[in-house]
This record gives sequence, structure tokens and C-alpha cells, in this order.
Amino acid sequence: MRSRSPFSFSGGGVGGYHHPPPCTRAHQIGALALVAVTFLITRSLDRFLLPHSSPPFLSSSSSSSYSMLFDSSSSLTWPSRGYGSRLDLKIYVYDDAEIDGLRELMRGRDGRISPESCIKGQWGTQVKIHRLLLKSRFRTLHKDEADLFFVPSYVKCVRMMGGLNDKEINQTYVKVLSQMPYFRYSGGRDHIFVFPSGAGAHLFRSWAVFLNRSIILTPEGDRTDKRDTSAFNTWKDIVIPGNVDDGMTKFHGSRIVQPIPLSNRKYLANYLGRAQGKVGRLQLVELAKQYPDKLESPELKFSGPDKLGRIEYFNHLRNAKFCLAPRGESSWTLRFYEAYFVECVPVILSDKAELPFQNVVDYTQISIKWPSTRINTQLLEYLESIPDEMIEGMIARGREVRCLWVYAPETEPCSAMVGILWELQRKVRQFHQSAETFWLHNRSIVNRDLIEFHNWRTPVPLP
Repeated sequence: MRSRSPFSFSGGGVGGYHHPPPCTRAHQIGALALVAVTFLITRSLDRFLLPHSSPPFLSSSSSSSYSMLFDSSSSLTWPSRGYGSRLDLKIYVYDDAEIDGLRELMRGRDGRISPESCIKGQWGTQVKIHRLLLKSRFRTLHKDEADLFFVPSYVKCVRMMGGLNDKEINQTYVKVLSQMPYFRYSGGRDHIFVFPSGAGAHLFRSWAVFLNRSIILTPEGDRTDKRDTSAFNTWKDIVIPGNVDDGMTKFHGSRIVQPIPLSNRKYLANYLGRAQGKVGRLQLVELAKQYPDKLESPELKFSGPDKLGRIEYFNHLRNAKFCLAPRGESSWTLRFYEAYFVECVPVILSDKAELPFQNVVDYTQISIKWPSTRINTQLLEYLESIPDEMIEGMIARGREVRCLWVYAPETEPCSAMVGILWELQRKVRQFHQSAETFWLHNRSIVNRDLIEFHNWRTPVPLP
């Protein structure tokens, strides 16, 4: 039966039509009142029933807003807008045996560099993310069903340990990419690379030619102060947390250093790091000389008696209310993340710093960002004016979300890996194409020579 039009009339009366009763002013007022009441009730129900319909952490009036990041089982949730209601993606991880040259990017030219030697330090995320994806329930062994492709590489560590020089790194990456038809299929848009140091993707000199469409995971959000072009693009790339010492994260058991009660801390603020001739760091060293009772900032060295050991470093870091995080060779700094595990409030003194997971974390509730052009007594006066109860509140909220800085398995309720997977899901596309892919009426994908994709042979031509 055809559905009835909302404008059709039926029933008795003359010609099957009932004359409606006259609409009085009382009827009009009643109708408007009904609309208003319905609107208010609907808005109230929306707020009650859909607490995650907008990103959490936006309210600065209540510390309880941070609990909105977790569901009833204390598992990490993500705003559904743009991400989906649940994690549902498939990632293919390239094996070093299937691509000639990939092993060199992970072990060096002689294969002598072990993954264990690369898992510590700021470049350890290259190893950790790779290992976590190998065990992930979202990993697929079939390229045809993959949403994304992960290209493992420990190249920062390999370079630092003399396994490859800059020229060899560049040549090896190009050789590796030429053996990946799926990389050419999408122009690299669905391929993931990790560059965890301050240099970012610039470790691969030709990144701008080959990886300018790929997804780059990096703690570094900007290098335009050092380079003509930044390798970070907010549209496609993902900022990841720095690699905090495993001994300081709760996931790995008891921390090697425990926080000190706020009232027992010796200093108002501290900066523990090498000056390296950087203006902001030098200013902090000089400021500490003027106010030694408020600011601890010794000019540390790479080696010798002024170098702090691992445990000694964290013992010093925990002894201040505020942990200052100035920029160094690049905008990001690991001290920002370390501060949460000694429970001091991080103060960012790096204007171009980018922070991870900004769609869910309101950093105004757990940190301070201060202009790097005002590293002077005004900074200390400002920090001194903040009441201890407000500092305690910021520390408490930071304690709730610092699990996002821990590289633990996705089976944990909250971890950096879960956050990264949510961000990767947002990058998944239904359709991929590049300047070298074409499609025909029967949906087959071909190259310029009209050869179907599954018949492409390596090496495939690169841009």
C-alpha cells in the first residue's frame, strides 16, 4: 500500500473532508508553550543520556569533569564525533623479511643493533609502538583488508649508534618504499611512520617528496624555527607522548621514586637539564642564581660530576611544586610528561609546543603555558601567587590522565597506545587514490599503463 501523504485528507463530511475547528489565540499560545517545553526537556535528556557527545574536559568549573574520559568500567573512552563509537580498524604491520632494506632501518647495515638497545630514551617509542601493534587485536595479516599500514623503523636509534649515516638512511627508505605497491596505491596516505625525536621526519632527508601525504607519529609538532618546512601537518599527523622512563610509570609496578607531599617540597620550581646555549634555558640558570631558594636550575653537563643519575634526577624533579619545561633543540620536551609522574605541575616555556590528544584533554586544567619571552622574576612571582589548594587540584587531575603517557598494551583500560589507536581511526578513509592510480567502469584500479593493481610489480615507480 502506498503511504499516505501528510497533506491528504480522508473521512466523512462533504467530499470526504472535515473542516478544522477555528484556531484561536489561546490555541496559538498553547502550541508555542508546548514547543518550548518540548525543547527544554529534549536538551535536558540529551545532556543526561549522551555525556560523551562532545569532547570531555571542557568544563573548568569542576575537577569531576575529568572522570568523563572513562566509562563505568574505568576504561578510556573517546568522543564519538569523528571517531566512531568504538575502535574498529585493521592495521597491517610490514615484516622486515618481506621488504629488502627494512631490516637495515631497524638493525643497521650490519644487523648488530638490537631492539633492546633502542627501547630506552626519547626514541624508544619506535620500538614500543611496533611491538604493541604486533600483539594488537587490530593487527591484520592480510593487506587487502587493511585500513592502515605500519612501517617499522628504529632509524633514530640506528643513526645515533652508528648503524646508518644520513645518506644511507635516505637511500634505504627510498628502496623500501619502492617495494610497497600499497604505498603507491594510496600515495602513502594510509601508511604510518614513527619519528620520535626532535628532528622528526627530517631524519629521512627526502621526506617532503615521499612522505608528504603519510601519517607521521611524532612528539614534535613544529620545526620551522630550524627548517624552511615543518614535517608536521595537523591535518594528517598525530602528536604522541614522549617516552617516560619505564621505572616511573605505574604500569611497570612501583615507581623508582615516589612523589613528595606538596608542603614538604623544597623549591617553588625547578628546571633540570643542560643549557646547550639555548636562550630560555640560560635564562633559567641565571634566574636560579638570583633566587636559589625558589628555583633549582643547576647547569648540568653530559658527563662528569654535574651529570645527574637516573634516580637522582627524579629525586630532584619531585622536590618542586612546578616543573619548568623550556624548549631545547626543538619545541617539545620530555620534562612535560615526566612532571606528571613526580606530581608537580608542568609549566611549558616553549611557544610552539604541540600536545597529544587535544580532542579530549583540556590542558588548562593540568598544566600552565607561559610566554618564553617572559622568563624572568615575573614568572616566579606568578607561580608563587598560586594557592596550594589549586596546585593540588591540578596535580589530582593530572594523576587521572597521566595513563595516556604510558606505552602499555591496548588491553589496559587507559594507555598511550589506546589514545593513538583512536587517533589513527580518525585517519581511516573509505577511498584511496594518488596521482598514479586510475579506476575504470568495473571499479578496477590501474596505473598509467592500465595494468591492474594486483599485477603491479616491484619496484614500483615513486614520485
